[in-house]
Amino acid sequence: MKCPFCGHIDTQVVETRVSEEADFIRRRRRCGHCDKRFTTYERPDVNYPAVVKKDGRRIEYEPAKLRASLALALRKRPVSTEQVDGAIERIEEKLLNLGQREIASHRIGEMVMRELKKLDKVAYIRFASVYRSFEDIDEFKTLVDEVRK
Repeated sequence: MKCPFCGHIDTQVVETRVSEEADFIRRRRRCGHCDKRFTTYERPDVNYPAVVKKDGRRIEYEPAKLRASLALALRKRPVSTEQVDGAIERIEEKLLNLGQREIASHRIGEMVMRELKKLDKVAYIRFASVYRSFEDIDEFKTLVDEVRK
């Protein structure tokens, strides 16, 4: 690792710590040339597939959008943050395990609906009513009847 102070390449790791969430590693380093200390952070570089929208555009996957969609559907529902985090982790794990470079947005929507159905039936219906763009009340009734079974 190159020293940010003098540019020398010979640096030594003095201390290593894993974050509380275990999602990154913090390393204290010392430069062998100027003897100054600095901190580096090591995080996994995860490449999610690009999202292909209905109109054919390709956009980068954004975890914040997934979280916002779930939060909106679950608004004022008795679902814990831990449960939401678990659902997000399962969806993102599926995205990574697909091993594809692109995924249609409707497939992500279906994954979200499956997770919401497990978490909260009302949130599932909220999300589905927007996601599937119901044209009439009969489509909505069919969904509600499906959830009741």
